[in-house]
Amino acid sequence: MSSSDNITSALDSRFSSARLVERRDFLSGGAAILGAAMVGVSVSSAHAQTTAPTLALTNAQEREFMSQAIKLMRQAGVIDKTGGPFGAVIVRDGKVLAASGNSVLRDNDPSAHAEVNAIRMACKNVGAPNLKGATMFTSCECCPMCYATAYWARVDRIVYAAAWTDYADLFDDSNISDDMKLPYAERSVKISQMMQEDAQKVWQEYRALPTKTRY
Repeated sequence: MSSSDNITSALDSRFSSARLVERRDFLSGGAAILGAAMVGVSVSSAHAQTTAPTLALTNAQEREFMSQAIKLMRQAGVIDKTGGPFGAVIVRDGKVLAASGNSVLRDNDPSAHAEVNAIRMACKNVGAPNLKGATMFTSCECCPMCYATAYWARVDRIVYAAAWTDYADLFDDSNISDDMKLPYAERSVKISQMMQEDAQKVWQEYRALPTKTRY
């Protein structure tokens, strides 16, 4: 049996017992299984905080990680119906930091996209809001929110399978991108400004802090 088959079997065993999987089981359980099956070790904060150069992945490894993102995509959207059909796996130095499917419907949380879920879990696992050196394999092209989250997390690279055009009839990722290019007055969500001076005072306080942390 190939390593890919072992991973698939492990995930099937983990997720087939219930249609709705708790967030903790779905995220940490999936990541642990993927990590153990692919590299034979569990995720650890010590590894995540290393400053060693990032190891390049082989094409075969990348295909395995993407296959698991697509499996999570199907698990979330078709089988468990926790949200749309989206899945993401975050990898650094050949080790899985986190893996997740979309859980928007289960959690009643419009931000619970697969990529955001995975980034949150990965940052929690490494004990820092920084995933420098990581690659995120995602079943579908990132929406603006997911790309921005990856940007803030300092993810080095994103690899995706399906493009926006593959599901434009179902989800409006491209519409959001187009909307954000418009002037505020023309956007779908109306934007206005008030009390700027009050907010500026807080920025002055923050800027003066000797212990402020930039991220």
